[in-house]
Amino acid sequence: MSDYSADFSIRRLWVIFGASMVVMFGALLFFGFQIYQAKPPIPETVRSASGQLLYTKDEIQRGQNVWQSMGGMQQGSIWGHGSYVAPDWSADWLHREALSLRDGIAGTAPGTSFEALPEPDQARFGAMLKREMRTNGYDPKSQVITVSDRRAAAIAKTAAYYSDLFTDGSAAADQARELYAMPRDAVLTGSEAHALGAFFFWTAWATSAERPGDTISYTSNWPHEPLVGNTPPGSIFLWTFISIFVRLGGIGGLVWYYAR
Repeated sequence: MSDYSADFSIRRLWVIFGASMVVMFGALLFFGFQIYQAKPPIPETVRSASGQLLYTKDEIQRGQNVWQSMGGMQQGSIWGHGSYVAPDWSADWLHREALSLRDGIAGTAPGTSFEALPEPDQARFGAMLKREMRTNGYDPKSQVITVSDRRAAAIAKTAAYYSDLFTDGSAAADQARELYAMPRDAVLTGSEAHALGAFFFWTAWATSAERPGDTISYTSNWPHEPLVGNTPPGSIFLWTFISIFVRLGGIGGLVWYYAR
């Protein structure tokens, strides 16, 4: 019966180590390049179809700095990166904007429930919502994101909610911030709240806008949001299967070695 030194000589171990490094770092470089190529663009401006200016690139980037000054990844998360003591702000904005836009499409208001509409109407308006939210709207030449006037109204409504959340010093606002696991005295100025809304909008836009020439968003349909068609793509299951297969293969190799 052969022993370990016979099966794995120093030379063979170095060959295995070198090959493993080449494969692993090659995979990192390849997928890193793919991620870089597929990253969501930061637009110079965000405008409505009628030409209304919603946000600028400077406001989006300033909003990121405001979020970081509030605690950043220690206070909630963006695209799933960060702590979980507060919501994922990109997911929260996405859901609120989608609900507001759906009401705008269906003509419903706080006094009338969308769920009270006939099912065929709900399905039709839901399909219109998905199509509008998944439309990219970014022009690489002008570097402008253009949204419909109806969506611009939904964005403004969502931004107003966050502005009230972070600028209102009332007891009710303090309680709301506490529910978000935010410090009660985390009150921003109006311009800071506007910039923060710009950043939250951009992160939410990237989660639902489909990549050019593809059917998945910049974040591969994350977070899960059925309202806008954010469901796991087939590639997620493929990579999950490959990961499980590789791990089971490694475990099987160890079992085979020690069971000889």
